[in-house]
Amino acid sequence: MNSKTIDLIRSNDHLTLSRVISKIESNINLDNDFFKDIYALSNDSLRIGVTGPPGAGKSTLTNQIIKYFIDDNKSVGVIAVDPTSPFTGGALLGDRVRMNQYLFNDDVFIRSMGSHGDLGGLTKKAQEVGDVLAASGKDIIIYETVGVGQGELEVSKAVDLTVVVLVPESGDEVQLMKAGLIEIADIFVINKSDRDGSERLAQSLASILHSFSKKEDLVPPVYSTSANKGDGIKNFYNGLNELLDLMRNNGLLETKKLERHRYRILQLVQERLLSDFWTKKKIDQLKLSINNINSINVSHYEVMKKLFEDKSV
Repeated sequence: MNSKTIDLIRSNDHLTLSRVISKIESNINLDNDFFKDIYALSNDSLRIGVTGPPGAGKSTLTNQIIKYFIDDNKSVGVIAVDPTSPFTGGALLGDRVRMNQYLFNDDVFIRSMGSHGDLGGLTKKAQEVGDVLAASGKDIIIYETVGVGQGELEVSKAVDLTVVVLVPESGDEVQLMKAGLIEIADIFVINKSDRDGSERLAQSLASILHSFSKKEDLVPPVYSTSANKGDGIKNFYNGLNELLDLMRNNGLLETKKLERHRYRILQLVQERLLSDFWTKKKIDQLKLSINNINSINVSHYEVMKKLFEDKSV
């Protein structure tokens, strides 16, 4: 990637952004030097994760708060990670078509990406795309994710602040705790709050958070919205900024950014070790060895042990 491309990214050229992101998704012509060169440009943005169960209205909420960021003279990049279509391999856009209103706004860049089976909904590529958008000068990077199972923990490690969106049908307190949502959220939104049970859920959630939070921790605030109507959005947005100010003042935001940095390094090292070990020859030999197994009488642990002992693999 030449210096001209980096200059175009820095100047917020959206066509260049699209092309570079497509290359990231396809692993084409990108190397470590490119990300090293844009690193200094990508540190100033705030990264926010928006997650929660499917159907909670995450896209609608994201669409609403973009307006408020723009009104505050902030530029926004949105990385919307969808389940990968089993037919086309692409991202299922769903109700994100409503975000087309920002199509010709240079302060907003929206990209849908397929999760390619990652349970947490956040692909490794999405973090690299976040780096590119940050280097283009975007003040806010929003990761809106699938929100499937306990993989949501992956989201919280990749952002500076995590918004968990729930609906009254999300279940009782025990289910929320089992899902691990209590641990990862910095702020909760009960969306579709015009439905029955929303007030009870908000009260129960607030009670749980106060009971299980340590004295020195910030207790995640709980807000109620009806994003499709625009109700409660301003209150949530103001609360989000108040929380960010609090996190900045007590050093928590800086700590989160450092933790995110460490997590990325760990991911890169693990990926490098795997790619160095799993050469094509080793993968082919492994497949051949497994295909030669013609009985279920031997324990799979014993088979695994023999495969590791086989020096040809």
